[in-house]
Amino acid sequence: MSPAGGALLIAGTTSDAGKSMVVAGLCRLLARKGIRVAPFKAQNMSNNSAVTVDGGEIGRAQEMQARAAGLAPHTRFNPILLKPGSDRTSQLVVHGRVAGTVRAGDYFTHREHLAKVVADELRALRSEFDVVICEGAGSPAEINLRATDLANMGLARAAELPVVVVGDIDRGGLLAHLFGTVAVLEPDDQRLISGFIVNKFRGDPALLAPGLDQLQALTGRPTYGVIPYADGLWLDTEDSVSVLAHRVVGDPAPPRGQRWLHIAAVRLPRISNSTDVEALACEPGVLVRWVTDPADLADADVVVLPGSKATVADLAWLRERGLADAVAAHAARGRAVLGICGGFQMLCRHIDDTVESAAGRVTGLGLLDADIAFAADKTLRRHTDGLRGYEIHHGRLTRTAADDWLGVGLRRDGVYGTHWHGLLDNDDVRRHWLAEVAPPGFVVADDIDVGARRDAQLDTMADLLAGHLDVDALLALIEGGPPTRPTIVSAI
Repeated sequence: MSPAGGALLIAGTTSDAGKSMVVAGLCRLLARKGIRVAPFKAQNMSNNSAVTVDGGEIGRAQEMQARAAGLAPHTRFNPILLKPGSDRTSQLVVHGRVAGTVRAGDYFTHREHLAKVVADELRALRSEFDVVICEGAGSPAEINLRATDLANMGLARAAELPVVVVGDIDRGGLLAHLFGTVAVLEPDDQRLISGFIVNKFRGDPALLAPGLDQLQALTGRPTYGVIPYADGLWLDTEDSVSVLAHRVVGDPAPPRGQRWLHIAAVRLPRISNSTDVEALACEPGVLVRWVTDPADLADADVVVLPGSKATVADLAWLRERGLADAVAAHAARGRAVLGICGGFQMLCRHIDDTVESAAGRVTGLGLLDADIAFAADKTLRRHTDGLRGYEIHHGRLTRTAADDWLGVGLRRDGVYGTHWHGLLDNDDVRRHWLAEVAPPGFVVADDIDVGARRDAQLDTMADLLAGHLDVDALLALIEGGPPTRPTIVSAI
């Protein structure tokens, strides 16, 4: 089957409801059927981003979804990206390039131009692919934002897309969330809501069935499937909201030797590319935890300072929390520290920032004998020859007396720093580095392939959807469009 130019929008009752997973799973599932499919997220708000083959940046979830569809990541799959730098301002990225800084209240003035960007890109994708699976942002029930919405009902209305709403039942109250999402929408938006998907269900589906029957009676809309809870889906978590302090990353496997390796990853307030530590969490015997307190570093073998959208502000936060001193003490005891992108910049002696924070010259942690200066132009590089990785940063290295590390960073004794994201996805690099920093008794595995783990997870997503969704009904919806006479729902 090849529904030419068909499209579907996967919306969610909340952030982190499972939209990204469903879109990725559908992309992989349809690609396995021989259908030419592409992902699309009109507007993403995330500091987890990736560099594309055309030299721009998009949300990391869209890179994952492109991989699921068998495509190279491209800016067309996420034409608008908002990267929050504070509670009220975001860096605006259009077609992969920085287009300025916007405040929440100013966004309305950009809507007309950005709506055209979105419409043109989606139209082009639909002319090239059989199916485009679109992902919404947050929830379509955020009616206070409807006037500026480009990714949910604004997109669906403009392109006449059928919409399926997915919700996370593990959080509780899902039937009310699904009903309420439809009920608060105006009739012209409601008519595009075509049905529901239940995500992360535990237990006997027969117990849920009467509720879904009643939901259909109330809304006139079917539930296309109930996806069971799956522990193994943890790689490529896009939303930093899900990166919680004290949370263990992934599902740690027992060590191959006598000793575990404990990694404390500092959960910065404006963390970016938190997914960098996931490759470490794939290793047997490696326990990665997100931490926010100095005491959390006491039993750590390794400390990781990840990327940040606001390096100078997050460096000040490290000092306020007492974490700066704790990191320095950790390094003084001969234990390893790794800084990635913004975390690398913090490890240097000085940071001259007239771009992000306008703070000027700031003293860094001084664990690497090097200096950083911020440039107005953002460095965007995707490395595919030899070592794989990508760079997204304003900071440039201006002076160093530290030792070279792999040609992609610096080191001084047990302190390492690099601007490269994804460096630890290189299996040989990761194994060699773990052998350098691990305590006696820890055995580095020689058979972990992180790229294969990512692909296996995408296949798991597709298998879950194939086994628990009415895929034929979804394909018919994609081909036929929204219902012609939908039920209009009002709050009871």
